Parts: sequence; structure tokens; C-alpha cells
Amino acid sequence: MVAFILWLLLLLVCWPLALLALVLYPLVWLLLLPLRLVGVVVGGVFAFLTGLILLPARLLGVRR
Repeated sequence: MVAFILWLLLLLVCWPLALLALVLYPLVWLLLLPLRLVGVVVGGVFAFLTGLILLPARLLGVRR
């Protein structure tokens, strides 16, 4: 909601810039989508490695 109010304020102050932002936002989102997917994959790999490293301690019953 805050982003929409800020966009309305930008529309009142400088409407060409607001319309340009409205058009470019989906394009920027599409360009950044692969980077988000890479971030999810890297997070999953780190979680897997953490679980793999801590597996012997869990099997022995060590508590944190």
C-alpha cells in the first residue's frame, strides 16, 4: 500500500516518470527473476550442506 501511495505521489509530481516506472517495473522484475532463483538454489545447497555436516552430531544425540 505504501508503494502505491508513493507512486501516486510521483504521479502528481512528475507524471512522465511515474508512467515510465509503471512500464519498466515488470521488465526489471523479469530480469531479476533468474537471480532470485539462483538465490533460492544457493540457500537450499547451504541448508543441505549444513544438515549433512551436522548429521553425525544429530545421530549421536548432541543437543544445541
